[in-house]
Amino acid sequence: MADDSPVPYSTTLFVRDTCLCLHAQRAARALARRFDRALKPVGLTNGQFSLMMSLNRPEPPGLGSVAALLAMDRTTLTAALKPLERREWVSSTPDPDDRRSRRLSLTEAGRRVLAEALPIWSAEHTALEAERPDLDFSVIRDGLTALS
Repeated sequence: MADDSPVPYSTTLFVRDTCLCLHAQRAARALARRFDRALKPVGLTNGQFSLMMSLNRPEPPGLGSVAALLAMDRTTLTAALKPLERREWVSSTPDPDDRRSRRLSLTEAGRRVLAEALPIWSAEHTALEAERPDLDFSVIRDGLTALS
């Protein structure tokens, strides 16, 4: 069978082997699955854990600052908040300084779930790093932070 594609297969292999975006996405999916499994006993996904952790602040943050921290658009963040609000782990209230904006906070139940999830998250990180002593995770984190 002749390859009459305008993009040769060798280019496909090159992109597969060198594309930073592809490798970051694959690693993110593998890590997400791993942490989803670990956090399942407390009823959280890794994304929900990160979202709830981003709300764990002395003062309730605005939607925009949380979206920026998590590199999410506001619409996606709003959708991600809905199941947490339904479970009464997160509350959203109007910003007293700007009634058009909302402030987000963990409820008491949300703080309890987050406290329950934290040792699981920590143990999973410790296990991951122990499984891969050949990797310098601080260098990986620094590189990913620089790219984000």
